[in-house]
Amino acid sequence: MSIQEKVWKTGMWVGVLLAVFLAVVSIKELKSIAYVGKDTPIMNSISVNGKGEEVSIPDIATFSFSVTETDKQVAVAQEAATKRINTALAAVRAAGVAEKDIKTTSYSINPHYEYEQGICTALRCGPGKNVLTGYDVSQAVEVKIRDLAKAGEIFSTIGGLGVDNVNNLAFSIDDIEAVKAKARAKAIANAQAKADELSKQLGVRLVRIMSFYDSSDDMNPYYYGRGGDMMEVSAVKNQAAPSPEIPTGEQEIVSKVTVTYEIR
Repeated sequence: MSIQEKVWKTGMWVGVLLAVFLAVVSIKELKSIAYVGKDTPIMNSISVNGKGEEVSIPDIATFSFSVTETDKQVAVAQEAATKRINTALAAVRAAGVAEKDIKTTSYSINPHYEYEQGICTALRCGPGKNVLTGYDVSQAVEVKIRDLAKAGEIFSTIGGLGVDNVNNLAFSIDDIEAVKAKARAKAIANAQAKADELSKQLGVRLVRIMSFYDSSDDMNPYYYGRGGDMMEVSAVKNQAAPSPEIPTGEQEIVSKVTVTYEIR
Protein backbone atom coordinates (compact mmCIF):
# COMPACT_ATOMS: atom_id res chain seq x y z
CA MET A 1 0.00 0.00 0.00
CA SER A 2 1.33 3.31 -1.02
CA ILE A 3 1.81 6.22 1.31
CA GLN A 4 -1.03 8.14 -0.37
CA GLU A 5 -3.44 5.25 0.21
CA LYS A 6 -2.44 5.07 3.89
CA VAL A 7 -3.03 8.82 4.32
CA TRP A 8 -6.39 8.53 2.56
CA LYS A 9 -7.58 5.65 4.79
CA THR A 10 -6.39 7.41 7.93
CA GLY A 11 -8.25 10.57 6.95
CA MET A 12 -11.37 8.51 6.20
CA TRP A 13 -11.37 6.91 9.68
CA VAL A 14 -10.81 10.28 11.31
CA GLY A 15 -13.77 11.64 9.37
CA VAL A 16 -15.98 8.70 10.44
CA LEU A 17 -15.06 9.12 14.11
CA LEU A 18 -15.70 12.87 13.92
CA ALA A 19 -19.10 12.28 12.34
CA VAL A 20 -20.06 9.80 15.09
CA PHE A 21 -18.94 12.25 17.80
CA LEU A 22 -20.96 15.09 16.29
CA ALA A 23 -24.03 12.84 16.02
CA VAL A 24 -23.85 11.90 19.70
CA VAL A 25 -23.47 15.54 20.75
CA SER A 26 -26.41 16.56 18.55
CA ILE A 27 -28.69 13.92 20.10
CA LYS A 28 -27.88 15.13 23.62
CA GLU A 29 -28.57 18.72 22.62
CA LEU A 30 -31.91 17.78 21.05
CA LYS A 31 -32.95 15.97 24.24
CA SER A 32 -32.07 18.99 26.38
CA ILE A 33 -34.00 21.31 24.05
CA ALA A 34 -37.08 19.18 24.58
CA TYR A 35 -37.19 20.37 28.20
CA VAL A 36 -36.73 24.06 27.47
CA GLY A 37 -39.94 26.01 27.89
CA LYS A 38 -41.76 23.29 29.82
CA ASP A 39 -43.71 24.64 32.78
CA THR A 40 -42.24 23.98 36.21
CA PRO A 41 -44.59 22.28 38.63
CA ILE A 42 -46.83 24.82 40.36
CA MET A 43 -47.55 24.20 44.02
CA ASN A 44 -50.84 25.44 45.34
CA SER A 45 -50.44 27.70 48.35
CA ILE A 46 -52.23 30.10 50.67
CA SER A 47 -50.81 33.05 52.62
CA VAL A 48 -52.17 34.30 55.92
CA ASN A 49 -51.30 37.24 58.14
CA GLY A 50 -50.97 36.99 61.90
CA LYS A 51 -50.88 39.68 64.56
CA GLY A 52 -49.72 39.47 68.16
CA GLU A 53 -49.64 42.09 70.90
CA GLU A 54 -47.76 42.06 74.18
CA VAL A 55 -48.20 44.78 76.78
CA SER A 56 -45.47 45.34 79.34
CA ILE A 57 -44.75 47.93 82.01
CA PRO A 58 -41.41 49.76 81.52
CA ASP A 59 -38.81 48.75 84.07
CA ILE A 60 -35.99 51.24 83.40
CA ALA A 61 -35.73 55.00 82.98
CA THR A 62 -32.97 56.97 81.27
CA PHE A 63 -32.13 60.66 81.19
CA SER A 64 -29.13 62.85 80.43
CA PHE A 65 -27.66 66.05 81.81
CA SER A 66 -24.83 68.33 80.78
CA VAL A 67 -22.65 71.20 81.94
CA THR A 68 -20.79 73.88 79.99
CA GLU A 69 -18.15 76.27 81.31
CA THR A 70 -16.45 79.11 79.45
CA ASP A 71 -13.16 80.79 80.29
CA LYS A 72 -10.22 82.43 78.57
CA GLN A 73 -8.06 79.51 79.67
CA VAL A 74 -9.00 75.92 78.82
CA ALA A 75 -7.67 74.59 82.12
CA VAL A 76 -9.84 76.97 84.15
CA ALA A 77 -12.95 76.06 82.14
CA GLN A 78 -12.16 72.35 82.54
CA GLU A 79 -11.74 72.67 86.29
CA ALA A 80 -15.08 74.48 86.67
CA ALA A 81 -16.93 72.00 84.45
CA THR A 82 -15.39 69.02 86.25
CA LYS A 83 -16.43 70.39 89.64
CA ARG A 84 -20.05 70.79 88.57
CA ILE A 85 -20.29 67.44 86.80
CA ASN A 86 -18.69 65.61 89.73
CA THR A 87 -21.20 67.14 92.13
CA ALA A 88 -24.04 65.85 89.98
CA LEU A 89 -22.44 62.41 89.61
CA ALA A 90 -22.00 62.14 93.37
CA ALA A 91 -25.72 62.75 93.82
CA VAL A 92 -26.55 60.08 91.23
CA ARG A 93 -24.32 57.52 92.92
CA ALA A 94 -25.71 58.44 96.34
CA ALA A 95 -29.18 57.63 95.01
CA GLY A 96 -28.08 54.06 94.37
CA VAL A 97 -27.39 54.16 90.63
CA ALA A 98 -24.76 51.56 89.70
CA GLU A 99 -21.52 52.63 88.02
CA LYS A 100 -22.35 50.53 84.93
CA ASP A 101 -25.49 52.63 84.42
CA ILE A 102 -23.62 55.96 84.26
CA LYS A 103 -21.74 56.93 81.12
CA THR A 104 -20.33 60.04 79.49
CA THR A 105 -21.88 60.50 76.06
CA SER A 106 -19.81 63.52 74.99
CA TYR A 107 -16.90 65.70 76.12
CA SER A 108 -15.81 68.67 74.03
CA ILE A 109 -13.55 71.72 74.08
CA ASN A 110 -14.44 74.41 71.54
CA PRO A 111 -13.29 77.98 70.94
CA HIS A 112 -15.78 80.60 72.09
CA TYR A 113 -16.32 83.56 69.77
CA GLU A 114 -18.23 86.79 70.36
CA TYR A 115 -19.27 89.23 67.68
CA GLU A 116 -17.56 92.61 67.89
CA GLN A 117 -19.31 95.53 66.24
CA GLY A 118 -17.24 97.59 63.81
CA ILE A 119 -16.31 101.22 64.51
CA CYS A 120 -19.09 103.60 63.51
CA THR A 121 -18.71 107.14 62.22
CA ALA A 122 -21.28 109.73 61.30
CA LEU A 123 -21.39 108.32 57.79
CA ARG A 124 -21.17 104.57 58.26
CA CYS A 125 -20.18 101.65 60.46
CA GLY A 126 -17.20 99.51 59.72
CA PRO A 127 -17.51 95.71 59.33
CA GLY A 128 -17.85 93.64 62.48
CA LYS A 129 -15.93 90.48 63.24
CA ASN A 130 -15.95 87.43 65.47
CA VAL A 131 -13.36 87.63 68.24
CA LEU A 132 -12.01 84.68 70.18
CA THR A 133 -12.81 85.36 73.83
CA GLY A 134 -12.18 81.96 75.41
CA TYR A 135 -13.08 78.29 75.30
CA ASP A 136 -16.22 76.26 76.01
CA VAL A 137 -15.76 72.98 77.88
CA SER A 138 -18.84 70.73 77.81
CA GLN A 139 -19.62 67.30 79.19
CA ALA A 140 -22.85 65.28 78.85
CA VAL A 141 -23.75 62.23 80.93
CA GLU A 142 -26.47 59.61 80.48
CA VAL A 143 -27.96 57.82 83.48
CA LYS A 144 -30.04 54.64 83.59
CA ILE A 145 -32.33 54.18 86.60
CA ARG A 146 -33.53 50.69 87.45
CA ASP A 147 -35.46 51.64 90.58
CA LEU A 148 -38.28 53.60 88.97
CA ALA A 149 -39.59 54.75 92.34
CA LYS A 150 -36.52 56.99 92.54
CA ALA A 151 -36.75 58.39 89.00
CA GLY A 152 -38.64 61.57 89.89
CA GLU A 153 -36.49 62.24 92.95
CA ILE A 154 -33.20 61.81 91.07
CA PHE A 155 -34.47 63.88 88.16
CA SER A 156 -35.44 66.71 90.49
CA THR A 157 -32.22 66.51 92.53
CA ILE A 158 -30.01 66.81 89.46
CA GLY A 159 -32.05 69.79 88.31
CA GLY A 160 -31.12 71.68 91.46
CA LEU A 161 -27.38 71.07 91.34
CA GLY A 162 -26.41 73.71 88.81
CA VAL A 163 -26.28 71.61 85.67
CA ASP A 164 -27.24 73.36 82.46
CA ASN A 165 -29.79 70.90 81.11
CA VAL A 166 -31.60 67.77 82.21
CA ASN A 167 -33.01 66.08 79.12
CA ASN A 168 -35.09 63.22 77.83
CA LEU A 169 -36.42 61.31 80.80
CA ALA A 170 -37.69 58.22 78.97
CA PHE A 171 -39.10 54.89 80.14
CA SER A 172 -38.42 51.62 78.37
CA ILE A 173 -38.15 47.85 78.82
CA ASP A 174 -34.71 46.51 79.62
CA ASP A 175 -35.18 43.09 77.97
CA ILE A 176 -37.22 44.28 75.00
CA GLU A 177 -36.27 41.22 72.90
CA ALA A 178 -38.08 38.91 75.31
CA VAL A 179 -41.24 40.98 74.94
CA LYS A 180 -40.88 40.93 71.15
CA ALA A 181 -40.52 37.14 71.22
CA LYS A 182 -43.81 36.80 73.12
CA ALA A 183 -45.59 39.09 70.67
CA ARG A 184 -44.14 37.13 67.74
CA ALA A 185 -45.30 33.80 69.23
CA LYS A 186 -48.82 35.19 69.50
CA ALA A 187 -48.66 36.42 65.89
CA ILE A 188 -47.55 32.99 64.63
CA ALA A 189 -50.31 31.26 66.61
CA ASN A 190 -52.82 33.71 65.16
CA ALA A 191 -51.61 32.98 61.61
CA GLN A 192 -51.74 29.22 62.23
CA ALA A 193 -55.33 29.46 63.50
CA LYS A 194 -56.33 31.44 60.40
CA ALA A 195 -54.64 28.90 58.11
CA ASP A 196 -56.38 25.97 59.82
CA GLU A 197 -59.77 27.63 59.50
CA LEU A 198 -59.15 28.62 55.89
CA SER A 199 -58.03 25.09 54.92
CA LYS A 200 -61.26 23.65 56.35
CA GLN A 201 -63.34 26.16 54.41
CA LEU A 202 -61.48 25.40 51.18
CA GLY A 203 -61.44 21.65 51.74
CA VAL A 204 -57.67 21.37 51.44
CA ARG A 205 -54.84 20.12 53.63
CA LEU A 206 -51.91 22.15 54.92
CA VAL A 207 -48.69 20.40 53.88
CA ARG A 208 -45.78 22.59 54.97
CA ILE A 209 -44.66 26.17 55.47
CA MET A 210 -43.16 27.56 52.28
CA SER A 211 -42.17 31.03 53.53
CA PHE A 212 -42.31 33.21 56.62
CA TYR A 213 -41.95 36.97 57.00
CA ASP A 214 -41.74 38.84 60.30
CA SER A 215 -42.30 42.59 60.28
CA SER A 216 -42.02 43.01 64.05
CA ASP A 217 -38.83 45.08 63.81
CA ASP A 218 -40.66 47.52 61.53
CA MET A 219 -43.18 48.32 64.25
CA ASN A 220 -42.69 51.05 66.81
CA PRO A 221 -43.80 50.48 70.40
CA TYR A 222 -46.97 52.14 71.62
CA TYR A 223 -47.10 53.91 74.97
CA TYR A 224 -50.14 54.16 77.21
CA GLY A 225 -50.89 55.81 80.54
CA ARG A 226 -51.02 59.29 82.06
CA GLY A 227 -48.19 61.64 81.20
CA GLY A 228 -45.73 61.37 78.38
CA ASP A 229 -42.89 58.94 78.09
CA MET A 230 -40.31 61.72 77.76
CA MET A 231 -39.56 64.95 79.60
CA GLU A 232 -37.12 67.78 79.13
CA VAL A 233 -36.36 70.68 81.44
CA SER A 234 -33.78 73.39 81.77
CA ALA A 235 -32.37 73.28 85.27
CA VAL A 236 -32.23 76.39 87.42
CA LYS A 237 -28.91 76.63 89.16
CA ASN A 238 -28.87 76.09 92.91
CA GLN A 239 -32.65 75.91 93.15
CA ALA A 240 -34.16 72.59 94.24
CA ALA A 241 -37.66 71.62 93.14
CA PRO A 242 -40.28 69.20 94.50
CA SER A 243 -39.97 65.66 93.15
CA PRO A 244 -42.47 65.27 90.30
CA GLU A 245 -44.87 62.36 89.97
CA ILE A 246 -43.86 60.64 86.72
CA PRO A 247 -46.23 57.86 85.55
CA THR A 248 -44.49 55.21 83.44
CA GLY A 249 -47.56 54.00 81.57
CA GLU A 250 -47.48 50.80 79.54
CA GLN A 251 -45.59 49.81 76.43
CA GLU A 252 -47.26 47.65 73.79
CA ILE A 253 -45.20 45.69 71.29
CA VAL A 254 -47.02 44.66 68.11
CA SER A 255 -45.76 41.82 65.91
CA LYS A 256 -47.04 41.13 62.40
CA VAL A 257 -46.11 38.02 60.43
CA THR A 258 -47.01 36.52 57.06
CA VAL A 259 -46.92 32.74 56.61
CA THR A 260 -47.31 30.92 53.29
CA TYR A 261 -48.41 27.26 53.34
CA GLU A 262 -48.34 24.62 50.61
CA ILE A 263 -51.77 23.03 50.28
CA ARG A 264 -53.10 19.86 48.66
